[in-house]
Amino acid sequence: TLSGGELQRPAIVLCRGKPADISLVDEPSAYLDSEQRLICARVIKRFIMHSKKCGFIVEHDFIMATYLADRVIVYEGMPGVDCTAGAPESLLTGMNKFLTQLEITFRRDPENFRPRINKSDSQKDKEQKAAGTYFYMDE
Repeated sequence: TLSGGELQRPAIVLCRGKPADISLVDEPSAYLDSEQRLICARVIKRFIMHSKKCGFIVEHDFIMATYLADRVIVYEGMPGVDCTAGAPESLLTGMNKFLTQLEITFRRDPENFRPRINKSDSQKDKEQKAAGTYFYMDE
């Protein structure tokens, strides 16, 4: 039998092979290991950019989500009780809004450029919160 990751990769290829003006993709990184997630993200982004089509991607993997997104929709409210979806906004603005709600700051690791959570009340955390930059795209 095939593992979840072995099934997920051909499913993504089959999805990308279907002609559509809009693609709706729910958690394409499910069951993939970290290296496969980055490859998958590159393939999806390259396909959407070259086909000049629109893609709506629901993703909970922060690295993959920030790599794929050029616009984000942030939900506000009480999860599972009462939530409202905001208008699409830029990655930087949307991620700052989302992380402000969580009171978490992120930075990019200077060596591998992956997002990293700052330790609560660390110097970097305090600096970013004071500046209102909960999400750093570049360093």
